[in-house]
Amino acid sequence: MITGSIVAMVTPMRDDNLEVDWEALSRLVDWHVEQGTAAIVAVGTTGESATLNVAEHAKVIGEVVRQSAGRIPVIAGTGANSTAEAIELTEAAAQAGADAALLVTPYYNKPTQAGLIAHHTAIAEAIDLPQILYNVPGRTACDMLPETVLALSAIDNIVGVKEATGDLDRARELIACCPADFAIYSGDDPTARELILAGGHGDISVTANVAPALMAAMCAAALAGDGEQAAALDARLTGLHRTLFLEANPIPVKWAVARMGLCQPALRLPMTPFSSQFYADVEGAMQLAGIQLNSSL
Repeated sequence: MITGSIVAMVTPMRDDNLEVDWEALSRLVDWHVEQGTAAIVAVGTTGESATLNVAEHAKVIGEVVRQSAGRIPVIAGTGANSTAEAIELTEAAAQAGADAALLVTPYYNKPTQAGLIAHHTAIAEAIDLPQILYNVPGRTACDMLPETVLALSAIDNIVGVKEATGDLDRARELIACCPADFAIYSGDDPTARELILAGGHGDISVTANVAPALMAAMCAAALAGDGEQAAALDARLTGLHRTLFLEANPIPVKWAVARMGLCQPALRLPMTPFSSQFYADVEGAMQLAGIQLNSSL
């Protein structure tokens, strides 16, 4: 089981042509290894999966796996609202050597709970790769209920869930009802510490893009049951947890990573540049977390 701070990594792009910046991608992988991040999610929501085509999606996964070189697990974002497309992406991730896949609930078409079970069962049966469910109803308009997660946890290669509702009662219910070897991850940075202290296994994090070492230390303290130390570390991160969502993810976090000089702030439409009125808020939160600002935009 992968535990701790798992970064939902941005996908760097070039300002001049909006192509994937492969050199910056490699640097980011090395940096996360150095900073103590437990694993990388490649091409999740924060990685702009919605604006990459299938070929680009598969290539980014492959490049992250190649650059990680076994030093850090790679979880590939392979969800889709078409079961056939999710199978295609998950197969590509398996062929690339990813350690696991992260599969968001089908968005827009709003399947029933029975539809969710059928969707994820079909993917699990088609591809022999560990698979993590991903529930984020605020983006998908589809809520995977705890009883559905429990039913799917009985499938051998469905190994965990990323619960991004921020509802700690929901998280506690999942922790109580699911098997002990089924991973419960937070997908909500502001409540991640409490979820882990309640028995969760880690945080698939946006904030870890900007403060990976601090997020890793906070998650480690929470996993060790040291609530006081975890709270002290999390207090330095609360500004980032808030300001990185002043506009839709990944707009603010891509800007913040660029502000650190790690990539360019380029985003593909319909994502638009971060509003300048929020620059000072994010910079203040970065400084609170001890992040050095070494690039001007």
